[in-house]
Amino acid sequence: MTNSSEQFDAIIIGGGPAGSSSAAILAEYGHKVLILEREKFPRYHIGESLIPFTFQPLERLGLIPMMKASHFVKKYSVTFVQPEGKRSLPFYFHTRYDKETIAQTWQVLRSEFDELLLNNARAKGAVVREETSVKQLLMEGERVIGVEATGKDGKTYQVHAPITLDCTGKEAFTSNRRGWRMSDPYLNKIAVWTYYKGSQRGEGMDEGATTVAYVPDKGWFWHIPQHNDMVSVGIVAEGKYLTRDGVRDPKGIFDREIEQNQWIKNHLAVGQQVGDYFVTSEYSRHSKYCAAPGLLLVGDAFAFLDPVFSSGVMLALKSGVMAGETVHHCILANDFSPARFKEYGSTMRIGVENMRKLVYAFYDPEFSFREVIKKYPEAGGQITDCLSGDVNKDFTELWDHIREFIPLPDDLPYGEPLAA
Repeated sequence: MTNSSEQFDAIIIGGGPAGSSSAAILAEYGHKVLILEREKFPRYHIGESLIPFTFQPLERLGLIPMMKASHFVKKYSVTFVQPEGKRSLPFYFHTRYDKETIAQTWQVLRSEFDELLLNNARAKGAVVREETSVKQLLMEGERVIGVEATGKDGKTYQVHAPITLDCTGKEAFTSNRRGWRMSDPYLNKIAVWTYYKGSQRGEGMDEGATTVAYVPDKGWFWHIPQHNDMVSVGIVAEGKYLTRDGVRDPKGIFDREIEQNQWIKNHLAVGQQVGDYFVTSEYSRHSKYCAAPGLLLVGDAFAFLDPVFSSGVMLALKSGVMAGETVHHCILANDFSPARFKEYGSTMRIGVENMRKLVYAFYDPEFSFREVIKKYPEAGGQITDCLSGDVNKDFTELWDHIREFIPLPDDLPYGEPLAA
């Protein structure tokens, strides 16, 4: 191991949306920031549909002009389809929001989108080291003082900083090693997905619509149009449903489930499947703590929800921007005590819990958004706001309305900083 050690103001593990956005904020303020990223960008990643309130963090990062000039497919709405093929009217964002800002968002290719974010952090002054694996956190008593990493040349070295941000996504570097990773009591689904070229899509404003297509037992397909005539399409459901009849091969599962929704079957029939079939499980997870001495968890490393409402990238960017702003003030005050991240943890958990309630409602076989809105018309706007990513509003009235139809989960007791 190389004995020499460098000193930074902040070390960020992971160069995805959370890591890149927090690094961009800190570098913009003039701080010395290091991103350590295991992969070489561009790299593949799932999670391709942005929701309207992704606009605010992208605007703070200065990326809206780049997004508008990109070839990413514009997304104006979401549509829901029953198994027999009956399609709802599109839920257009412009019926609720300003047409010039959040009424339109994008369907992105994550390899390109994430590289744009990483390059933005690099352009603002962050030091980025790709193909670098973090081996362990360096400790001084109970305080994290840096990391030990191995670069692409195979050499292991140490870097130090008064604060390290864990932005490792599903890998959840800290949570897994410290026993902080908590599963959700109910939201443990499996997803199988692939890509099609030339499949059917809408026209005009409907070309880029996200479609949620139901299958039995509260499973669902996503259908996300992308540029270059590609479509991302996948099935999410309980493992016991997807592996029924002993079928465990991802292609076998996917091909069988196409038959369970007529709309999906018809739209894919005119296209050609390309590339691999992917599978993942244990979607929803939460970190018991948001911070510890010298350490902050950001993005999916802090919490990740079932993807039915495409909240992942928005929450990652929102937490990244908020983390960057909070750490900036810690640097100015030369105070990195966990208590300084209490508001950050509380804000992010409130947002996660609000979205989590709607996810639970979606999967409840007795629940219908239509019935709630029929009885309480004002609930329609509140549901739209939460699903669009405006997750830190007071939704007490909405939850009271929904609880008349089904039970909703209590907030999970996670997200506080861990004091020394």
